[in-house]
Amino acid sequence: MNYRGRICPLYFLRCHLIKKVISTILLILTILGLTGCGEKKLARYQSEFIMLFDTSTRIVGYTRTKEEFSRYSQLIYDSLKEYHILYDIYNDYEGINNIKTINDNAGIRPVKVDKRIIDLLKFSKEVYEKTRGKTNVAYGAVLKIWHDYRTQGLEDPENASLPPFEELKTASEHTNIEDIIIDEENSTVFLKDPLMSLDVGAVAKGYATEQVSKTAKGKGMNSALLSVGGNVRALNNNVTTNQPWNVGIQNPDPEAENPVFKVVKLDDGALVTSGDYERFYTVDGKRYNHIIDPATMYPAEYFTSVSIICKDSGLADALSTALFCMPFEEGLEFINSLPEVEAMWIFKDKTVRYSENFESFIKEGQ
Repeated sequence: MNYRGRICPLYFLRCHLIKKVISTILLILTILGLTGCGEKKLARYQSEFIMLFDTSTRIVGYTRTKEEFSRYSQLIYDSLKEYHILYDIYNDYEGINNIKTINDNAGIRPVKVDKRIIDLLKFSKEVYEKTRGKTNVAYGAVLKIWHDYRTQGLEDPENASLPPFEELKTASEHTNIEDIIIDEENSTVFLKDPLMSLDVGAVAKGYATEQVSKTAKGKGMNSALLSVGGNVRALNNNVTTNQPWNVGIQNPDPEAENPVFKVVKLDDGALVTSGDYERFYTVDGKRYNHIIDPATMYPAEYFTSVSIICKDSGLADALSTALFCMPFEEGLEFINSLPEVEAMWIFKDKTVRYSENFESFIKEGQ
């Protein structure tokens, strides 16, 4: 899968991702004011678990009891785990057809799948059109080549190398999104091209975050921040202040004194960043990031990071990838044409540019 540069909520900035057995840690952090005469106080709780979508998930929320928050935390974990399994492109699971199952049967047969896979692929086709082909889940054949070379380069840095252009070009001939055949009536997906493979990394984490947030809200979780590997989704506002949540965007400069680049206000919306500063490898002294521009078949080099604010986490995920692969003027025109979507670009020379209304989300004093 593709991976994103991380967005760190202020509460989460100093937490470190540790690859180990999944655990859930519940912490009572503070007790805040009464919600009404005779009612229990609202308390702020935090939950964390590891490994789903190959990343760390953190939840901050306000409930009346620890047990109530624990129920919501478990609900989010269970739901995310289901999406993780369904959208996995690397692993098989007994009795479950997932994205890997579809890839394994490319050109062979349609695969009967869960409706959540069909919904993701329908959404992916929509964002393909919306992003002018920059976010393409059918681009797996090319992305796999880069993934393999990057993995080898990280394991053996002295012999790190780039994929041959001809190999990339040949793979790119098997990335036609129209070759994904979705049969909703029979709940099947078929890849017509036997050399095609799906890679949903540009959309899956954000899409799953959005769906899980809707589930939690539907069950009564009314004030929370959910961060899935940096895909941040605010459930309503901060109930104790009746103000938006303050969310920090990570500084892409690892040597910067302040790890927070900007603090933005998030009220029942999403914040997602794509960046070149966390997942990359080096060949002959040059860094090559993980975000591949379909126009060149090579890592995009326009920016250090792109941040998106909008209402839907899945759309924010897809748009952050797309904008990272567009020249600034093209991306600015594109993003300003979308209602209720804002963007911030950080260039390699540390220049910062904004879409029309992004600065209205920045906390005063930033």
